[in-house]
Amino acid sequence: MTQSTNNKIKLKQITLCGFKSFDSSDHKVKFGDVTVLIGANGVGKSNLVSFFKMIGYMMTKALQQYVGDQGGASSILHFGPKISPRLTAKLEFENESFHDSYEFALAHAANDSMILTEETLQYHDKTKPIPYKITLPPGIKESGLQDEISLKKSKTSQVIYTLLRNCNVYQFHDTSSTSKIRNSGYINDSDFLRSDAGNLAAFLFAMQQTEEGKNYYQRIVRHISNVMPQFGDFVLRPSARNKEYILLDWKEKNSDYLFGPHQLSDGTLRFMALATLLLQPPQKLPSVIILDEPELGLHPSAISELAGMIRTASRYCQVIIATQSPRLLDEFELGEIVVIERENKTSVFREFTEEQMENWLKDYSLSELWEKNVIGGQP
Repeated sequence: MTQSTNNKIKLKQITLCGFKSFDSSDHKVKFGDVTVLIGANGVGKSNLVSFFKMIGYMMTKALQQYVGDQGGASSILHFGPKISPRLTAKLEFENESFHDSYEFALAHAANDSMILTEETLQYHDKTKPIPYKITLPPGIKESGLQDEISLKKSKTSQVIYTLLRNCNVYQFHDTSSTSKIRNSGYINDSDFLRSDAGNLAAFLFAMQQTEEGKNYYQRIVRHISNVMPQFGDFVLRPSARNKEYILLDWKEKNSDYLFGPHQLSDGTLRFMALATLLLQPPQKLPSVIILDEPELGLHPSAISELAGMIRTASRYCQVIIATQSPRLLDEFELGEIVVIERENKTSVFREFTEEQMENWLKDYSLSELWEKNVIGGQP
């Protein structure tokens, strides 16, 4: 199950049933190197993002925390437990040689909690007719995947766990005065960029400290300068008051005046986080990046820059974007677009091919087809 650079195992498809706005039918969505989710407000884009968040919680044995944060099982099950007593999901990963999957079912339990009633791993070497299947014990409150790894040292469970653990959701919306990104943080919190970029200063500082990292750091600075021409560089150093903490200080070109993160606009700060996430050293990238409305607060020219960075990152990992931006949509191809709509009280996925829209694409851009409701995605 070794992954090569040219034959990396990728997320190919998710099947959802009974989760939030998705009813008990089999709702399947396929993923490529870049997948752009569009649709009107309230159709289910954020629910798909939330599903990836749930997987992250499950991989850290924090499912019950996720359930509580969401307002209980009744808020997660489609129209509540009377209509949908359980939810099921299947994530499939594939390359030319292997097909791996993780399948589970969650049922409503006492005190509006949830328990795992099914949890199955499957590894299929495509040269062999029968896949290898592992069924984990049911009736538990947290995933048994980590226990399977520690007790049985299963290579299959380790690979699938790693694939799931590396599907990471990022949302850089909180840029308030009390947000972590605008305040000092622990300088050694630098192994990976956190989902809210709260450790941005520490992460960039660590990147500066290695010869290989410096090249990627400079690339990040250049892209920031493209959307904020006066930006010169970050000034990253341990705090004079406490060497264990660091702040996202910066300076303008041709100036020694020191600015702090409180002197950055919300859009600029978000772009800095996006640039760092997407342009970091490839070996530090997660397998799948999920971005919820990354265009928030960005100037149109910055949105074009963002699209280029997404393309760069997609050479090494998969990128899934939920967006409301026609400008961002025009940076991608029709085959990369998934339209989410609401029909008969459920969310549905719609995909289109270039052949299907050939005549329309001769005269209209993707954003125009979206705005005219030709591909759907409108209220």
